[in-house]
Amino acid sequence: MPRPGDVIIARVRFVDDLGSKIRPALVLFEELGNVVIAGVTTNLRMKGVPISKSEGAAQDSVIKLNYIFTITNDVVLKTVFHLSSEKKRMVLKELTEKLDSLRS
Repeated sequence: MPRPGDVIIARVRFVDDLGSKIRPALVLFEELGNVVIAGVTTNLRMKGVPISKSEGAAQDSVIKLNYIFTITNDVVLKTVFHLSSEKKRMVLKELTEKLDSLRS
């Protein structure tokens, strides 16, 4: 079972197509077999939380907190590494700032 803070490899379905692609993602939480994830990209120009090779990423990458979706446990292929407490705090801070607009 993936845990919050795990960086995983998963088979992700395309929204506008029947195909899928194997992609890295950050697990935000899992509930009842559904895994809510944030996409990870190697495009360092994207906004998000950076993760580096020294932290366990295959390449320097960015966690895209504007790209959140749900997958099922059965498409999770493996766990690559777990984020440090500091990185998890950065993710939470950025997500909280994005969701703060719901207060108004």
